[in-house]
Order: sequence, then C-alpha cells, then structure tokens
Amino acid sequence: MAPDKTPIVAFHRLIPGIPAPERADRSGLGGLPTRAFRYCDAVTTAAGFGWHITAPLDLALMWDGHEVLWTCEELEHEWMPLGLGAVQYPHFRARFDEEVPEDIRGFSPPFLTGLPEPGVVQMWTGLFVRTAPGWSLLSRTPANLPRSPHYEQFEGVVEFDKWFGPLFTNIRLTRTDTPVQINQLRPILQVQPIPQFAYADAVMNASTTTDAFTQWGDAEWDAFRSSVVAPATVEDHQPGHYAAEIRRARRGQGCPFAAMAAAREAAPAA
Repeated sequence: MAPDKTPIVAFHRLIPGIPAPERADRSGLGGLPTRAFRYCDAVTTAAGFGWHITAPLDLALMWDGHEVLWTCEELEHEWMPLGLGAVQYPHFRARFDEEVPEDIRGFSPPFLTGLPEPGVVQMWTGLFVRTAPGWSLLSRTPANLPRSPHYEQFEGVVEFDKWFGPLFTNIRLTRTDTPVQINQLRPILQVQPIPQFAYADAVMNASTTTDAFTQWGDAEWDAFRSSVVAPATVEDHQPGHYAAEIRRARRGQGCPFAAMAAAREAAPAA
C-alpha cells in the first residue's frame, strides 16, 4: 500500500503574490540570545514549532478611542475609518470575481473587519487552510519574538479538517491615537499543528499534582538526582546537558505518527 501523502497542513493562497508561509526559525529570526540558541532546546523548539505567516501587505492601524482607522500605500497613506464594516484587499474583489465560478462571485473574503469590541479588528492573511483529519491549527503571536507594545492578538485553535476557511487574526489595539505599523518584515502569526486528541477532555482531565516531600518515592528522587544533582556536581560541568540529551533522543526517534498513535491509545477513554 502506498504511503498517505496527505499534508498535515495545506495552505492555499487566495491573494496572488503574497508571501508563502515559512517554517518557523529556531533562532527566533536571529533574535534569540546566543546562549539560548546554543543551550536551551526548550526555547529553540518553541521558536521553531510551526510556520510564520506575514501580513499580505504593509499597512497601519490606529484607534482613536471610538473607531479603528487604517491606511496603506494604495490609499496614499490617507487614514480611512473602518467602523463596524469590512474592507477588501486592494483590487482583490475584481480579481476574485473574474477567476471564481459564477455562483461564488461576490463572496470574496474581507481583508479587514471592524469588530464590536473597542479597538479590535480582524485581519485576513490572504490564506485558506485545510488540515489532515484529526488535526487542528493553533494560531498565535510568533513565539519568542519581541511583541509590539501597541497591540495584542487573540490566540485560537481551529479544526480546519472540518471547516475549510480563511486564516485570520484578531488584533486588539491597546493605545489610542498611536499609529501601529504592520509590515512584511516581521511575521504577524505563528501557526502550529495540534492533534485534536491533545486537547480532548479525557487528556485535559488526566493531570495529577503531588506533594514531593510526602508522596515522592525512589523513582522520583532518582530522577531528580539524574536531572539536577548529577549535572551540577560533575567537575567539568557543561551547560546544555538537557538540550544535548533531547537532541540525541530526537535523532533516535522512529516515526512521529506511530508515537502519536501510541499516545492516543494510552489516553484515558472519555
């Protein structure tokens, strides 16, 4: 039997010419401290988990305390009110109606949509997404990159295997009368594949908490000795012991899908 070649995540560009998603960079686009990049596998793995998504064009947003305004080069940098309405990506509606089947004309997705919450705007990335069965996509701010002090983004988990829809982000502007520049030099999103069983109630309800001094046994104290005491007491202690161990283990792993299936089988029944 031929192996299943269905991608875990398939990105579809509806806006021609926009940047394609790129595999997230373990160095945090070169911004991580050198020590973190060399020795902290936890930080670099988080930074490199998923794909970076950039805005489909350079734009600016501003909240005046009442409504959100926006501008871009196509508008000759004139500020336009968004209100609770929606605007299209420049020139996209006409191109969309030219290319799509007749019954889909007039349904081009909006680029920016004003939401009822104060200072909140929804921005479409120009992408549609389909995930493999049983997989979702976590949409979040880029991991371990400096964040703008002028806005926040909501995170979301979307089951794109059931819903073939637009990939967007909701942005909450946090300062009034302050232009917020969003450009393609820095990703606006990091999206990460998540197996749906990972956040099922059976898994989320399966955690435990113990009191170490009264409930730990020999197995836990032996593990403590191995992970904390031994590395700290060797004469030529080198940083990055955990990172080296994890990388060796990762290289020796078999098929990740087999491990995922085993984890699913081990999860308690709902």
